[in-house]
Amino acid sequence: MGNDSKNMLEIGKFNDLIVDKKVEFGLYLQSDQGNILLPKKYISENVSIGDTLNVFVYTDSEDRLVATTLEPNGVVGDFVFLEAKDVASFGTFMDWGLEKDLLVPKMEQQDRMVPSKKYLTKICFDDTTDRVYGTTKISANCDKDITDLKVGQKVDLLIYSRTTIGINAVINNRYSGMLYINETYQDLSIGDTCTAYIMRLRGDKKIDLTLKKPGYDSVKGSAKTIVSILQKAGGFIPCHDKSSPQEIKKVFSMSKKEFKRAVGGLFKKGVLELKKNGICLKQNKWPEI
Repeated sequence: MGNDSKNMLEIGKFNDLIVDKKVEFGLYLQSDQGNILLPKKYISENVSIGDTLNVFVYTDSEDRLVATTLEPNGVVGDFVFLEAKDVASFGTFMDWGLEKDLLVPKMEQQDRMVPSKKYLTKICFDDTTDRVYGTTKISANCDKDITDLKVGQKVDLLIYSRTTIGINAVINNRYSGMLYINETYQDLSIGDTCTAYIMRLRGDKKIDLTLKKPGYDSVKGSAKTIVSILQKAGGFIPCHDKSSPQEIKKVFSMSKKEFKRAVGGLFKKGVLELKKNGICLKQNKWPEI
């Protein structure tokens, strides 16, 4: 998780540092950038010289390195939702979970920020000033090298914005991609997390996503969803191939095309019975989900 005193100190992250000496107001910890103070109020146990402590290191209001045992809401490299506390002409101070707030400079703000609202923020480090700062320009600060990704790969998403055509998400705390609204049949809100799959890796380095596993596995997953919903409904639902796409989306969170493919497969297996007014499970064919 961290590093020992022989390695380079990582500002804005957790470090394993050795206790060098005790003073009345705290402990001094060894680092390659000199001793760093851990104030007394953060010391909750008996500590001896030579012990190794895992601490978060950042700079205080006077740009001095300081250590804390408090857990911040994120470390350098993380994408986290933070609440705006105070807005100044030069930037916005965010609640970071520490005594010192995290500054999002005005030039790093995607949109105008207002107090008490939460914004997805990437925590960054400026190696010229040794300061940790935030940015809400998410896409611009995501990794553009997508060579490690492949079509069909399962990924973790954090939803951060919506447009008229798509839902933008941070992928694996590293990349930015989009779910197209006309291909997404699940209600997703800003701040939600979910799993998805890489649908396309475009020539312009952009990433298209899908919530459905590509290929035959998508049909299998949809079939399981239909059976599960039918079981919860008592075995019958008044949806069929003549139902509207909107109705199917509302009940099953999938497209009409996907619904028909999955229902067809279940019918061939003898799991479903097709009626004029809907679909029902055959009582002796209720599979385990």
